[in-house]
Amino acid sequence: MTIIKMAHLSCATLALVSSILHAEDSSRTIIVTGQRAEDAPDTPASAASINAVTIRTTINAVNVEDSLKYLPSLLVRKRHIGDTQAPLATRTSGVGASARSLIYADGALLSALMGNNNSFASPRWGLVSPQEVARIDVLYGPFSAAYPGNSIGAVVNITTRLPDTLEATADAGVSVQRFSQYSSDQTLPSYQTGATLGDRIGRFGFFLSANHVDSRGQPLAFATAARPAATSAAGTPVTGAFADLNRLGQPIAVLGATGIEQDRQTMLKAKLALDLGTVRLAYVGGLFLNHVDATAETYLGGGTVYAGTLNIGGYAYTVPASAFSNNVYRFDERHWSHSLTAEGNGAAFDWRVIGTLYRYGNDEQRTPTGALPAASAGGAGNLVRLDGTGWATFDARGAWKTGDNTLSFGGHADRFTLNNQRYALTDWRNGQPGARNLASKGRTRTLALWAEDAWTIAAPLTLTIGARQEYWRAYNGYNYSAMPVLATNQPERRDNRFSPKATAAWAFAPAWTARASFGQAWRFPTVSELYQVVTTGPSLTVPDPNLRAERARSAKLAVEGHGLRVSLFDEHIRDALVSQTAPLLPGSTQLFSFVQNIGLTHARGVEAAFDRRDLLPGFDLATSLTYADGTTVRDPAFPAAEGKRLPQVPRWKASVVATWRPVPPVSLTGALRYASRQFATIDNSDSIGHTYQGFEDYLVADLRATFRASAHWTLGLGVDNGGNDKYFLFHPFPQRTFALDVHWQL
Repeated sequence: MTIIKMAHLSCATLALVSSILHAEDSSRTIIVTGQRAEDAPDTPASAASINAVTIRTTINAVNVEDSLKYLPSLLVRKRHIGDTQAPLATRTSGVGASARSLIYADGALLSALMGNNNSFASPRWGLVSPQEVARIDVLYGPFSAAYPGNSIGAVVNITTRLPDTLEATADAGVSVQRFSQYSSDQTLPSYQTGATLGDRIGRFGFFLSANHVDSRGQPLAFATAARPAATSAAGTPVTGAFADLNRLGQPIAVLGATGIEQDRQTMLKAKLALDLGTVRLAYVGGLFLNHVDATAETYLGGGTVYAGTLNIGGYAYTVPASAFSNNVYRFDERHWSHSLTAEGNGAAFDWRVIGTLYRYGNDEQRTPTGALPAASAGGAGNLVRLDGTGWATFDARGAWKTGDNTLSFGGHADRFTLNNQRYALTDWRNGQPGARNLASKGRTRTLALWAEDAWTIAAPLTLTIGARQEYWRAYNGYNYSAMPVLATNQPERRDNRFSPKATAAWAFAPAWTARASFGQAWRFPTVSELYQVVTTGPSLTVPDPNLRAERARSAKLAVEGHGLRVSLFDEHIRDALVSQTAPLLPGSTQLFSFVQNIGLTHARGVEAAFDRRDLLPGFDLATSLTYADGTTVRDPAFPAAEGKRLPQVPRWKASVVATWRPVPPVSLTGALRYASRQFATIDNSDSIGHTYQGFEDYLVADLRATFRASAHWTLGLGVDNGGNDKYFLFHPFPQRTFALDVHWQL
């Protein structure tokens, strides 16, 4: 299977090379993923970009994170339409390292840097809709002093529109997924509607956006049970289970599907701006509402048996209520985002000041503790609340231009707050909170100063030197548990770190540039890594408030021109913060998963990307291929991981996007996305990829056609995963999905 997939990619790579060798005219417009290279952001590192027109014509985009799916080396782990747990994976970090990338919208932070995981620490993509996007820029690596150490992987800057004339749009779309796995056979529709309105009236400009998504997703989990070592006649005989292997190659019985979500989301956004001569004031406010109902289905006893002492195929299983009820829940969110910006532009000096606030106004998840099917109607459970969790940031920056020199500098402040409370419920569906039984609280704060000087030494050579000094503090840490008994005030922590940066850019030929970049970055522990209670079955472990900051030293050599970019990259991370399996007590043979500092990891590789509009008349091609060799070098706590591949980092990633415009109103796009086999565990002990909780290779083919019927109406048709690749990245991912959308503009 892997050989066949690589053969497809080899053809794509040959097409890339052929297109380079047969490029007819160097004066053609050069496009970097839909955005003119000369419009790319001013940065010492390489960047990839995409604009609104390219998103609309080439991507079946329901949520804004869909816009990144074909950009080089990136993966957004979006499990279904409307998924709120969609972290960004980069070329050297997997989906469990959400704190190693940064996502901004109009300067407001969307990355939830309270954690470093693929659950509640995932970016808050829901505050932006595809309809409001003007462009998206991605910077690779920690080579700009303007960004904190969380830029180890990538920085994503989303810019939304602010029109100069009256503008209005309306969108409606429907997607239908056909999902089939084990006994689950479902047709899953999703619906999306959205509208925008903007204008400029004298000095005042505004842009309003609204978006609503109603989606039904495939199961996110399966209820399984380990097969006993010996046969037995004990238990009630039942049929319907599937014999399979878990990711470690051990026999299991698959009992049913869980985490079957229906999401209802609404996003409301307002962007206001006032021009006062050379100064612009702007406010952006957003409200995100989300309601999720997750259910389960059993394969046992004709869909009626969920728990008990059961005999399946001659083996006796004790199936607890939690096998199904752990992934049945109701989830309600009301999140607010605010930002205020003042900026000015002059002949020699530009400046910008921005303050942002993101707050979990209401965030609660209700789960049952009793057995289904009775628990579906109510009964005992737990309520987890994150109300009051959130972050605030402040940034001030300026750029002074004198001749061949540009000096940029700035200051930064942020504060992240975790307020995680769990309460007992007598009625998990509608009951009021009872006694608190678990709590994790704490804060982190960072202050930083930075400067970056770009100096054109001679016409072809530019040297950029930068540095960032950060002062970090963690405080107010508190943990509580009713059973086992725990009430701990965690110690305060302080640290300060210095991060140098350097880039040399050499324009060695017309339209060709070579860049050599180096950057050191310190990624401080997040508040949940320090203060979140770790549960290990029936026991409970106090979190480690003494985790050290991870230090990344990254280097890159890139050559780019005429739509082609080739990059060699190298990254060493000391004291990497990873959730790994290891003994809690020295000498113990019992293993648990918790966040630890790993001695050293090393990742290196090469990335090639090519993007050209009108490569042939009416034909656009964008393709990328990334090879990454990432290993754990030193891990004293778990020596079995040393020399093994980094979890969730595939050796190969690739994408190909080809667009043909046969006549002006029509655009036809075909795309491929590929990643090679990955590992879920740090010691690579998961030998099986094609199973629940496994990570495997995938090759996904997407199609999209757009037809502009008039100046006001555009119709889009598409299919995602047209080849119906049934693959797992821990969770089962969407199977073949058909899409239809209609776009109207004034």
